[in-house]
Amino acid sequence: MTQYREESLHGRWVHAHEEDTDDEMVFRPASHPLPPSRGRTWFELRPDASFIESTPGPVDAPVRGSGQWSLDGAQLVLQGDDSQSSHTWQIASADADRLVLRQ
Repeated sequence: MTQYREESLHGRWVHAHEEDTDDEMVFRPASHPLPPSRGRTWFELRPDASFIESTPGPVDAPVRGSGQWSLDGAQLVLQGDDSQSSHTWQIASADADRLVLRQ
């Protein structure tokens, strides 16, 4: 199992759904150019172990969430302040330009 350093995951990651596969989701840094979309999910992993996220909601209005995040080996765990903001993903790969998570 690959280990990841928390510092390498800090920042805002935007869902590049065009690059997804059947079992993997691809995220790019917020600075990465992406084609227009009606709404994109993003999350920001902060150095203090907090996170914020935004997902497209009803009528395309963003729905925000927040909580704490951690790494457990190669698992990225987001423990939200509410159940909708809680996620656990297996990290398939991570570098400065691309984060791939298994659902």
